[in-house]
Amino acid sequence: MFCREGKTLTLAGLPTKSAAEFEVGGECALLWGMTSSISTASRRQLGIQGPEVTVIGLGCMGMSEFYAPGQMDDQESIRAIHRYLDAGGNFLDTADMYGSGRNEELVGRAIAGRRNAVVLATKFGNVRGPKGEFLGVRGDPAYVRQCCDASLRRLKVETIDLYYQHRVDPKVPIEDTVGAMAELVAAGKVRHLGLSEAAPATIRRAAKVHPIAALQTEYSLWSRDPEREVLPAVRELGIGFVAYSPLGRGFLTGRFKMFEDLPADDYRRYHPRFQGDNFRKNLELVAKIEELAKRKGCTASQLALAWVLAQGSGVVPIPGTKQSRYVDENLAALDVVLTPEDLRAIDAVLPAGSTAGDRYNSQAMAAVNR
Repeated sequence: MFCREGKTLTLAGLPTKSAAEFEVGGECALLWGMTSSISTASRRQLGIQGPEVTVIGLGCMGMSEFYAPGQMDDQESIRAIHRYLDAGGNFLDTADMYGSGRNEELVGRAIAGRRNAVVLATKFGNVRGPKGEFLGVRGDPAYVRQCCDASLRRLKVETIDLYYQHRVDPKVPIEDTVGAMAELVAAGKVRHLGLSEAAPATIRRAAKVHPIAALQTEYSLWSRDPEREVLPAVRELGIGFVAYSPLGRGFLTGRFKMFEDLPADDYRRYHPRFQGDNFRKNLELVAKIEELAKRKGCTASQLALAWVLAQGSGVVPIPGTKQSRYVDENLAALDVVLTPEDLRAIDAVLPAGSTAGDRYNSQAMAAVNR
């Protein structure tokens, strides 16, 4: 891979004979042929007994809702999934709430005939109404069983590899929820269990009922809250950590220079970090990351992903995209090696707690870390 200033990088495990190299506007760029493959060494196991997954997964949420839904293109999204799988990626992440089931159906179509090459993760717990409205969180055993059967039908598979509780239901003891999820494992409908946005005390209680393979929580250069208590807890318990939104919902890529760059139907417009003075302050932080990326000869998004990967062998980021070209860019982060000096420089310009604004609105924030 040829970058600015004459630097040459090789993407781990990808054969150079399938790459067309070029430089555009001083930025690194790379087009990969469909014969590219990620080295099998570029995998991490989720938890002590969990599945082995590609070190960079693929988040599928934005393919069906939330991020500029007016620009959704199922065929391009399927091409992005195929691009990821053809490159050797194996870890796909969806949920029953994404598009009110639409995303699971899309993923199911994309993996038809390729099921054995995929570690398939989905989630339940966020309840949607007939018009897509949010109706709260449920974790009662009957709902657990109902959701699993519905997801299996939409995905058109017999077994879900990793089944998460998307949000913890404070009205139902976690022991009851995980107990019902464990019954799904015994029935052969699910292979491994996970939790999302759960607090350390909840994770500990859940792990006493059944092994938890992974805890999924937002984690990136601008969302470092898990470092205080969650990451130490999962490491102690031997649970893998799946980092969603590792690119700050796209903000850390440098694509957004003003609020108006967000499409009118994009729900990020309602996130505090994308609004008003918060947007302007966060844009200054991204400019510093872009400068560091320039020195490393990579893109800001690749630097941000490399930083997440450098946080430990138990951490697996799942950047989301609905365009195949960004799949290539994200996977190229595997070859960005950050030295201790690099990590100190990054921490100096974007230390924990420096991001302006909460990551969700007050209602959504009340549903995390519980």
